[in-house]
Amino acid sequence: MENRQVVLAQRPVGMVDHTTTTIVTTPAPTCGPNEALIKVGLVSIDPTIRTWMNDAPGYLPPIGLGDVIRSGGGGVVVESKSERYQVGDVVIGVTNWQEWVLATEENRFNVVPSGTGLDLATVMNVLGTTGLTAYFGLLDVGAFKEGDVVVVSGAGGATGSVVGQIAKSRGAGKVVGIAGGPEKCAEVVERYGFDECLDYREPRLTQRIRTSCPTGVDLYFDNVGGEILDAVLANIAMHARIVMCGAISQYNAMERPPGVANTSMLIMRRGQMKGFIVFDFAKRYGDAQLELGAMVLNGTLAHQEHLVHGLEHAPEALNLLFTGGNHGKTLVVVDDSVRLT
Repeated sequence: MENRQVVLAQRPVGMVDHTTTTIVTTPAPTCGPNEALIKVGLVSIDPTIRTWMNDAPGYLPPIGLGDVIRSGGGGVVVESKSERYQVGDVVIGVTNWQEWVLATEENRFNVVPSGTGLDLATVMNVLGTTGLTAYFGLLDVGAFKEGDVVVVSGAGGATGSVVGQIAKSRGAGKVVGIAGGPEKCAEVVERYGFDECLDYREPRLTQRIRTSCPTGVDLYFDNVGGEILDAVLANIAMHARIVMCGAISQYNAMERPPGVANTSMLIMRRGQMKGFIVFDFAKRYGDAQLELGAMVLNGTLAHQEHLVHGLEHAPEALNLLFTGGNHGKTLVVVDDSVRLT
């Protein structure tokens, strides 16, 4: 068997283009003792992949030139020499951008229970990294309280849309999204149930946030950084909490982005700003997944998956996250025969 892989050909400057990656074909990996061979069905497309392409320090090492692009994904076990996995198990873990991957002692996968009523794309979205990031970022890092006025940037995305819905379900005083364009803003309100959504492409965002949140922003979940973060900081309430999840506005910057100017508001309002990585909460994933799954099944958590077909289109799918061309969680379908039963 052959294994098609998307590898990093050169480090991008700005957006990923045709020179950034290339497709290579290698023999499929061989299953050894305590290992399982997995056919990849879906790969997850996340903004952080773009940061791993840079030769810069981060919470994980940069992707090496010539290495397969790192990402999460889901697949099915087709051969197993491990007690952890049975042939036919659907699993999620670090698959990278390729058709076949080995589960090893170093690269372990989680078996997805059958009979949940959720398909694999939904599991990878709401119960995967994006949903878990929303859950722990809002509730633990942001210390959400009933009655909070919550603002979420990237509100139409996979993580932001879940943040707002959890906040609403737990009694937020108001939930305001920030997204790009009237279509996305309408989707945030109509599909995800936010009270309001502000278009960051329109002028005077700082003033519009003040109008929407006249008592100030108690909790801001930041997915984008940059000017939007600055606009929210100008409007924080006393003892506000700023959750630093991502800075997607800066990932493709060709020049050093300008600094944030309104950090002094954190002093005046006695606020706090804290970053986090969802891996910090790995021991509690199960509890969060139970709650998120129940919300999907009882209809209190809307979700949307944007499927791009073909491994070769993974680089284009990554760019969708930065152009706003996606709706909800972006996944690349590598093999559509891989399904939950």
